[in-house]
Amino acid sequence: MKRALLASLGLLALSACDNSNTGPAGMSEDEHSKRAVELAHEMLIVDTHIDVPYRLNARYEDVSKATETGDFDYPRAVAGGLDAPFMSIYTPASYEFEGAGKAFGHANSMIDLVEKIAADAPDKFTLAHSPDAVLSAKKAGKMALVLGMENGAPIEGDLENLEHFYQRGIRYITLAHSRSNHIADSSYDEERPNDGLSDFGVDVVRAMNDLGIMVDVSHISDAAFWDVIDNSAVPVIASHSSARHFTPNFERNMSDDMIKALADKGGVIMINFGSAFLTEEANGYGGALDAAFESWLSQSDAEPTDTMREDFEARYKMEHPYPFATLNHVLDHIDHVVEIAGIDAVGIGSDYDGVDDTLPIGLKDVAAYPNLIEGLLARGYDEAAIAKIMGNNLMRVWRAIDRYSKEKNKGA
Repeated sequence: MKRALLASLGLLALSACDNSNTGPAGMSEDEHSKRAVELAHEMLIVDTHIDVPYRLNARYEDVSKATETGDFDYPRAVAGGLDAPFMSIYTPASYEFEGAGKAFGHANSMIDLVEKIAADAPDKFTLAHSPDAVLSAKKAGKMALVLGMENGAPIEGDLENLEHFYQRGIRYITLAHSRSNHIADSSYDEERPNDGLSDFGVDVVRAMNDLGIMVDVSHISDAAFWDVIDNSAVPVIASHSSARHFTPNFERNMSDDMIKALADKGGVIMINFGSAFLTEEANGYGGALDAAFESWLSQSDAEPTDTMREDFEARYKMEHPYPFATLNHVLDHIDHVVEIAGIDAVGIGSDYDGVDDTLPIGLKDVAAYPNLIEGLLARGYDEAAIAKIMGNNLMRVWRAIDRYSKEKNKGA
């Protein structure tokens, strides 16, 4: 799901999420709301996964202005207090298998696109390749665009390509995407040729440590996750995953044991806002739709066509509306991670512009971060804890990896 969405309203009323939790003593709901907006603009907000580049690759819009489509543009991001969106340099999994150079070239074109965004609006955006650069951008009143690569296919079996992408600004790499590749097996792929990480994948993880690129375990299989834990010398992140506790049969999310191991290594799981990541009902919706279509098709003599499928989906969705998650479900995932792994183990990786029309009520676009902060206040989180969730935990990991890389390369 990597196409643009229709623009949707941010800053929806928290009451729409039926939040009945009480917050810190002495704070009314109105006070929570006002303080949440203040905090959104005071504290550092880092969102580790926003799919703007691939969205704009399909249909370019000037995101320095209000846009007609999508979940991200500058005015909404400013309203939400967003300081550092990681722009997802996403490469479709199929590109690895469509000829040498295709994945590598595509990733470079996506980086070119982000550089264009910054160059076209230098008063609003700046590229940031380090934690200090992110803080400097905030101080200067600019939005820091950071680069994270979703799918390691563009490395194409050559560690020199890995260094090339570091030099271009890539600061995390999601090792695989929807298909197993030459680095790691995918949680979405029944074929698991590597039984976790490949031998080259182990080399990639160690080289990423040395260069100062965060290893991202979102999308990879459980076996690949444990191989990363065993082979990374530094903390790792899950840039846009949620807790499998709430979606028991969804390997794409992380089990409690994995979240604890991630935390024990000093890493962070960044909660994905897509409804299918948040509730079992939403997670099973696509499968139920597919089964209903197959059942309907078996009762007709017609050959299936794309138009037929689209017409069926439209009817099905009218009769069975999509079960959107709510802001409270996102808060439940955060609460769960904190309960089992501690406050230092959780952050946000929304997947805005990457999950189609499945975002939860109350978090429909980048203007809505104050809603999340308001919800955290209502659940009793203090401001220091909220600052960790909204960005400081990720910055801590990034700094740790930078320190390791600098020490490793001292005198080289």
